[in-house]
Amino acid sequence: MNILILALSGIGDALMFTPALRLLRSALPDAQIDALVMFKGVKDMYERNKDINNVHYYNFLKNGIVPSLNYVLNLRGRYDASINVYPANRKEYNLINLLIGAKKRAGAKYLRMNTRELGFLNNIRIKEDDSVHNVHSNIKLVEQLLNKKFTEVPDLYFPVSAEDDLFADKYLRDININDNDVVIGFHPGSATLKNHINRRWEPEKFAQLGRRLIENDKAKILLFGGPEEEELKKNIINKIGSPEAIFTESENLPQSAAVIKRCNVFVTNDSSLMHVASAMKRKVVAVIGPTNTSYIHPWHTEYKIVSLDLECSPCFFYSPKPLICSRTDMQFKCIKELSVDMVYEAVKSFLYK
Repeated sequence: MNILILALSGIGDALMFTPALRLLRSALPDAQIDALVMFKGVKDMYERNKDINNVHYYNFLKNGIVPSLNYVLNLRGRYDASINVYPANRKEYNLINLLIGAKKRAGAKYLRMNTRELGFLNNIRIKEDDSVHNVHSNIKLVEQLLNKKFTEVPDLYFPVSAEDDLFADKYLRDININDNDVVIGFHPGSATLKNHINRRWEPEKFAQLGRRLIENDKAKILLFGGPEEEELKKNIINKIGSPEAIFTESENLPQSAAVIKRCNVFVTNDSSLMHVASAMKRKVVAVIGPTNTSYIHPWHTEYKIVSLDLECSPCFFYSPKPLICSRTDMQFKCIKELSVDMVYEAVKSFLYK
């Protein structure tokens, strides 16, 4: 059986498919399982995954419609089955799944905007459930495809190589972090498409938290994020105003993951690196505003979610439309009124338990 995994929606979603991928491989040890991805971080991660045979990497966002169509049609007819990784509620993903030409096309039946986004083009479907974690939804997709139930629920799988670990060891030595240091990782970024920047805790609050951890707990702060978040990290480091706040640098996502393994606690928005930190089995403090935490809470690791739990929350569900706030008193109050004290107490509970 030849199977294509369409992991087009980003790093976090691709990582949350890896438990289902592990089960798929265990059920079909001799199958050809390939992946189609469009983000380099997913490519770097999936190329190291022993459950995948080949990774097709193509940046659909940068290329026009005709080149993208030609690329997809070049894959047509090679696969018996294809799976749209959950969540993938976009017409483009469903059209790609159709054009691949697999007889069996797995995907979710979404509760919102499913028809408009052409979800009916998939012919093996599970019904979306707002109370279920993305990992479980992806496992259900594989179960539906194989007509088989699994009792095991694996961990997230993101292998880092010996070379990645060597990079991290040298890097940490170079920035004077030793085995006795308290190291707190920060990821102040997140996706920005479709107004998702409003899922971010304010940079000023990350800076206040960093200063407090340095002053009270003798911590060293490592700022993580992608190339597009460099200015954000520099801004926070400048606001912290201490040499103990460090701008992390790496060549790729696996190297960043290897450095994350050194963090005692990882403080993060709802972001891809929250899931990377979970895969590295770090203690995670997740600062969550509008997102449905049932979908995305850190998987199989110790974690605390810091949230106001407002009566209007959660309001962010998987839909192609931009994130909006219906409140009239304060837009995105759920994230803007989350205090530094709340997050600091969550971090401290991990440091001193």
